Amino acid sequence: MSNTAFKVAVLGGGISGAVCASTLARNGISVTLFESARGPGGRMSQRREKAEDGKELHFDHGAPFFSVSNPEVVRLVQEWESRGLVAEWKEKFGFFDFQTLKFDSIEQEGLSKRFVGVPGMNSICKALCSESGVESKFGVGIGRVEWLNDEKLWSLIGVDGQNLGQFKGLVASDKNIVSTRIAEVTGRVPPLDLKLLPELSEKLHNLPVRPCFAVMLAFAEPLSTIPVKGFSIKNSKLLSWAYCDSSKPGRSTTSERWVLHSTAEYAENIIAQTGLKKPSDVILNKVAEELFQEFRSTGANISQPFFKKAHRWGSAFPATSIAQEEKCLWDRNKRLAICGDFCVSPNVEGAIDSGLAAALRLRDSCL
Repeated sequence: MSNTAFKVAVLGGGISGAVCASTLARNGISVTLFESARGPGGRMSQRREKAEDGKELHFDHGAPFFSVSNPEVVRLVQEWESRGLVAEWKEKFGFFDFQTLKFDSIEQEGLSKRFVGVPGMNSICKALCSESGVESKFGVGIGRVEWLNDEKLWSLIGVDGQNLGQFKGLVASDKNIVSTRIAEVTGRVPPLDLKLLPELSEKLHNLPVRPCFAVMLAFAEPLSTIPVKGFSIKNSKLLSWAYCDSSKPGRSTTSERWVLHSTAEYAENIIAQTGLKKPSDVILNKVAEELFQEFRSTGANISQPFFKKAHRWGSAFPATSIAQEEKCLWDRNKRLAICGDFCVSPNVEGAIDSGLAAALRLRDSCL
């Protein structure tokens, strides 16, 4: 059955929004996806940088990999694998303890597979956002979302005041659409007024998040004294995770590239000093140097990188799950679904699961 007259807007091109848009389109529903960034991905974005010599470098500076266990999500990932969009990251992983200054392997039989997008983490979202039936508009920020009660339609206004269209259904997969935290970053109120959603507003008000700084490093030679390609970190106030991004399948190996993730506590401390506005280059350079020096403190023979840069994920990880059973928030009367990792679990699988649930709610509402 074709539902092309039932137009749905999906706000946010991260994995949850991309999965939702793709699933709706496959069910014959007309979908327009809006993403304020230049391309899709969210925390599954790939960062493109240039070294001083002009050499192009790519980093997965958000989610390093993902694992899946939910049967529906497993089936979806198997399809992506068959399309060449994902591959298993078959490397050795472990942890480093700053108290003992030792690496230990935590590899065990039966551990979940670690999947990555190929050739970058954003490859999955890029493919989903370009599928038949999905019209994707990148670099388009949403300024205001209005409910037209007489017409029973959602109206979208861009940050530039442009009318972006009217839609029978709406999916908000970006928590900044409803989060009051966005006002501290941009100075603007959230596009979607929670007063329109009295039954959902309590769950959505002030969604707690954990920030993170990522530092991207490129080395001319391999860091051969590190016995693993990814490791979590214990007993450090600065670092939580480090991984060799260039060891993933489908990546360039002309240089060895590592990504470091800070602890939430470290990031919160920096934000408490500097605020939520975009950090200055001075702050980012300070963060990059501090986290790199902590990385060197592992005792491994780590050379000076030829590239070093920090990025702030201001609301990297949700600190709570607000719809674990329902998997998304749903207003049947207004045909509004809210999905994302903050609904199910704070990881890629949770975001995918929530996007699938939102698509099924919209699909069933138009039958």
